[in-house]
This record gives sequence, C-alpha cells and structure tokens, in this order.
Amino acid sequence: MYSEKVMDHFANPRNVGEIPDADGVGEVGNPVCGDIMKIYIKVKDDVITDIKFKTFGCGAAIATSSMITEMAKGKKLEEALKLSNRQVAEALDGLPPQKMHCSNLAADALHAAIADYRTKQRP
Repeated sequence: MYSEKVMDHFANPRNVGEIPDADGVGEVGNPVCGDIMKIYIKVKDDVITDIKFKTFGCGAAIATSSMITEMAKGKKLEEALKLSNRQVAEALDGLPPQKMHCSNLAADALHAAIADYRTKQRP
C-alpha cells in the first residue's frame, strides 16, 4: 500500500520538532481526517536555513511533512513556494489515492510558514 520511501519517512521522520524563535510558522489542518501540520522555518538572506515540523496525523501525513522539510531546506523562498503537493507525493514514490489529501497539507503548511515570515518582515 505504501512505498518504501513513505514507510522510511514515517518510521524515521526528518526534522521533527519546533524552532522556538522561528522566523515563520505555518499551521494547516484537514478536519475530515483530523491531520494537523505545523511547520517552522528559519530564514537568512532569503534562504530557508532550518525547518522543523510537528504533525498530528496518519503515517502519510508524517511522511509528507518529513519529505517537504527535506525538499525545502537550503532553498530560496521563491523556490520553496514552487514546491507542490504533487512533487511531495512523487518524491515519496506516490501515495495511495485516499491519502493524497495528506500531501496537500505538507505544501500548504510550508507556504503558510513562508507567508507568515513575509508578513513579519513588513515594516
């Protein structure tokens, strides 16, 4: 049902935790399945230098959170904003159709964290 990559990111998620002095925080949830994702970013010179996540949800939600943090770390904000839900799923070698909504949350949480960062940067 799940790819080896999904199982690996679920069993050994990368970048778990929170960043107390995060430059941006994005939180999204899906009330239908109960998944909630929170992504924290640190930004320097328009580059995501650190990223962490906390997710309450199914294995696919945890795996997609882990994968999006791996994909976004070290990227310029504009590049990170281009990361899509489909790219997250493809990077995990696919998700079962009934779990695709979980990958949507990962990209949305990242985009929300970047939006939060940009809002805080405005004078």
